[in-house]
Amino acid sequence: MRLAFVTETYPPEINGVALTVQSLVERLRERGHRVELTRPRQPGDDRATPDDEFRVPSHALPRYPGLRFGWPAGRELRAACALGIPVLTGFHTRFDQYLGHYGAAALEPVVIVWLRRFHNRAQATLVPTRALQEELTQRGIRNAMVLPRAINGERFAPCRRSEALRTSWGLGPSDLAVLYVGRLAPEKNLDLLVAAFRAIAAQRADAKLVIVGEGPALGLLREAVPQAVFCGLRTGVELATHYASGDLFVFPSLSETYGNVTIEALASGVPVVAFAQGAALEYVHNGSSGITVAPDDAAGFVEACVALGVSREERAAIAARARAEVAGLDPQQVAVDFENLVKTFTHGAGALTLPVIPPAVMEGGGVP
Repeated sequence: MRLAFVTETYPPEINGVALTVQSLVERLRERGHRVELTRPRQPGDDRATPDDEFRVPSHALPRYPGLRFGWPAGRELRAACALGIPVLTGFHTRFDQYLGHYGAAALEPVVIVWLRRFHNRAQATLVPTRALQEELTQRGIRNAMVLPRAINGERFAPCRRSEALRTSWGLGPSDLAVLYVGRLAPEKNLDLLVAAFRAIAAQRADAKLVIVGEGPALGLLREAVPQAVFCGLRTGVELATHYASGDLFVFPSLSETYGNVTIEALASGVPVVAFAQGAALEYVHNGSSGITVAPDDAAGFVEACVALGVSREERAAIAARARAEVAGLDPQQVAVDFENLVKTFTHGAGALTLPVIPPAVMEGGGVP
């Protein structure tokens, strides 16, 4: 098959959606499909443009220069509906919820209407969880379909734990590494991360907060928790080693459609505390692989973090089971599932345009 992916984020950008799209593109190419990629051009990316990749001009998001969106490509990208090519969209980022964190909360109803109009012009909208499928259906988005995300179980694994790395963090073998991995931005609810860690530290003087990631909230976090270990951006095996070297993964975000970091922590054998949404709702089972808390229960979130932080025995029992929760999320199987899903829509059309990450990117760029 010939597939066209249109996405607003792709490596060298580092985030869960970018890496998810890259993994799927690579697996599909390995299976012999011709995959063409359209994405925004990133500053400083001097790599030669492959023949199967088209880069459009991009612009930084206001108040968040690290994230960029692509301008509509206009004449360069022909509208798929005019050509009779089936289109799928993907809903992976809660831009409607992000607006309030960047001074534009009044625009949320407008964005929701736009998203509904956008997605309903496609044959289907792919989502990573059943809960999101139900929510979008309630919001009037038709034909939402679940396509799970994959996890590289060979890369993210408990065997990556490194005492040398923990020593560099200032931790001994029995000390507590409270780990956060993700974008350092207002929509990640980082004030609650700070509150949870302070509550843990009040019970355990040997606890240390380890933060992996970059973003506009870095300065505020340094001020709030100056004793934390700030590891910056990590990728590949190095990132996997950071995960496995933690003892408790704390993820306070309330704006996730999924949250790849949750399943990466589980695959690494690290107990998770998160709100019951996205991947946590699907794969974190209370008392088995971590603790989930109702999204409106900030106090309960802190209590759960303290409970797991002080109980070495409970953490050890949960760690032993965590990896099994995501064992079935194999990248090759997800590619096969995607391929089969695509076949149900093509019916011999010969091509499929897939704008994987829709909001604010390229409505004139291949989107009917």
